[in-house]
Amino acid sequence: MVFSSLEFIYFFLPPVLLVFLLLRKLQMEGAIIWWLIVASLGFYAWWNPLHLVLLMGSVIGNYALHLQLIARRSKLLLILGIGANLALLGWFKYIDFLLVNFNALLGLETAKLGIMLPLAISFFTFQQVSFLMDTWNDRLEKFDFKRYVLFVTFFPQLIAGPIVLQKDTIPQFRLASFNSRVSLNLIVGATLFCIGLFKKVVLADGIAPIANAVFGAADAGQVLTMETAWQGALAYSFQIYFDFSGYCDMALGLARMFGIRLPINFNSPYKALSISDFWRRWHITLSRFLRDYLYIPLGGNRSGILGRHGNLLATMVLGGLWHGAGWNFVIWGGLHGGYLVVNHFWRDFSDAYRLHRFLPASLRVMVSWFITMLAVVVAWVFFRAETFAGALKVLVSMFVPDFPGVASLQAPLVVDTNSTVLTLAAMIVIVTCMPNSIEITRRYRPVIDTVRELATSQYFMPRLTWRPVSVWGLVIAVGGTGALIQLYRLNDMSEFIYFNF
Repeated sequence: MVFSSLEFIYFFLPPVLLVFLLLRKLQMEGAIIWWLIVASLGFYAWWNPLHLVLLMGSVIGNYALHLQLIARRSKLLLILGIGANLALLGWFKYIDFLLVNFNALLGLETAKLGIMLPLAISFFTFQQVSFLMDTWNDRLEKFDFKRYVLFVTFFPQLIAGPIVLQKDTIPQFRLASFNSRVSLNLIVGATLFCIGLFKKVVLADGIAPIANAVFGAADAGQVLTMETAWQGALAYSFQIYFDFSGYCDMALGLARMFGIRLPINFNSPYKALSISDFWRRWHITLSRFLRDYLYIPLGGNRSGILGRHGNLLATMVLGGLWHGAGWNFVIWGGLHGGYLVVNHFWRDFSDAYRLHRFLPASLRVMVSWFITMLAVVVAWVFFRAETFAGALKVLVSMFVPDFPGVASLQAPLVVDTNSTVLTLAAMIVIVTCMPNSIEITRRYRPVIDTVRELATSQYFMPRLTWRPVSVWGLVIAVGGTGALIQLYRLNDMSEFIYFNF
């Protein structure tokens, strides 16, 4: 059951909302929290009830560690607690990856264990590691056990983020939040949900067949033309953009229906003018976590130039590995780490010699955007390809015309060029020229600290600011209806890409 499934939209969400509204009317704060916990656990158990045991074991175990840290203030206990969380994540997510590589390195034939990856383990592990760190640093909000359970399991953000800190949501689990502007919360939440639904079902799933065809052919060793390789790489770049953006909008909208604001997690990253800017906009809460709980503890900027860039590379490689147990993810993270190092060197060099004087501002913006997007698209090839050989085939076909493989007897894969080019062009316009959902609804504070997060936005269009009026209602209704019609046409519901991490 995913947010974009008919089961969720018609059979899960309505009764959860109705009971919530009834309990709110009765002013039953504790009952509301327990009801949201039960609903969240039911949502999680839909995929695999056995994994619910793992989730609740993790929740109870970490809460017990928190109590022990409060009582004993032991750094060893903190290290053991964090280590236990990471070991659990490592066992389920990386044990087969390690076995395969040990076999290749040592010439062994140890069979893989075939352990199924529990849904959302990366996300709830990181949230609880941050909770233990906040316990140690005495930065906790006032809470009790049920609020802690809801902090970890709240279904709008449980499966694929945002990675929330306890200070983000626990203070909101109060009757005052549940009672605040209920009608407006429902309208704003439904608006964000419909925008996200449209992005996922119409845009992301609409472009996915092109990316699947190209990367599937490359992984199978089939020949690609340069044009086809570029279409596949760009198609996936837009697929993952709208898939993740749609998920983030739907998560924000669902939480808002219950009076809860989540932190911003996605802020038009394809408008970025540098890789640093891209990572301030893409998966913002993961970037925050990696910075606060990995990069800074490694030494951050305090280790000199070489140490700083070494820490940055290590952080991004581990961030890539967090996304998946495979060398392609490691390469993707390493590429972005290298990009960031080059970005920092170039920024320092450019500032020192005032190189910005030699290009007009508009041309500088265009060149910066193009270089950033090119780097991002190249890295996405490794992220998407199932094999290293498949990624190389796509990249070589993108940059080397008449690649020798084309001369083989095998006919090159060709996609419908005209419709694909028009679709990709439309998506470029959307991601670079249109305001995002947070900007559109900014008048009603869609995320925590909306003003600060969007203070530097260069793409905000005041006339497109959303209001609960008939014109915007018609626009959202048409988009939502289109998405629902598309739902009925699908033979198989596609999960969000980040559900795999």
